[in-house]
Amino acid sequence: MKELVNSQTLVIALTGGIASGKGAAAECFIRSGVPVFDADVVARELVQPGTPALAEIAAAFGARMLTASGELDRRRMRELVFSDPAERRRLEAILHPRVREALQEAAGNCTAPYCVLVIPLLAEHRSDYDFVDRVVVVDVSPHVQIERLLLRDRCTREAADRSLAAQAPREQRLAIADDVIDNDGEKPALDPIIKRLHDYYLHLPARGGGRPTFMRRE
Repeated sequence: MKELVNSQTLVIALTGGIASGKGAAAECFIRSGVPVFDADVVARELVQPGTPALAEIAAAFGARMLTASGELDRRRMRELVFSDPAERRRLEAILHPRVREALQEAAGNCTAPYCVLVIPLLAEHRSDYDFVDRVVVVDVSPHVQIERLLLRDRCTREAADRSLAAQAPREQRLAIADDVIDNDGEKPALDPIIKRLHDYYLHLPARGGGRPTFMRRE
């Protein structure tokens, strides 16, 4: 795999299950002045009308996955991949290599002491991100995930259960963690946790080092 351009920047991967609070944690890092690169944002850019990835998706899944204006029908695609693991893997095979390459390039061009890569599916693809120095997992209890999903997406309990089942289990995410954030609480509780992690990461060397940590709400 190609080496990072800047080997002095510590590369942190931020991950967690659906509705765990990854976005809120990323916002806290951004407020601390940390460069944050989000796999979901990259994926959305990759499937803009006229892009090679969108053309490949249309060829693989059919024109029914496009709206009348030629954009990806995200709702229809989401329903398909959450209900069919084989279709989800087919979509990931198209998007994942492109997303990984874009994130590696962003990290390699970064000159800050450290940067954060938000990668929801890191547990499923950890070996593809060997350029990452450290993994922080935003962890929540499954019942909290369900409650947040029902509130956020206004979906049925069955749909929420399918969304959780489509991702790697909680134990698999925790197994790859160097640092764990307990996020069963309210959103404001994340701020002091991220502040402590920020101070910690600023003093860690790139390319490894540091002790495992568990950040619990105060």
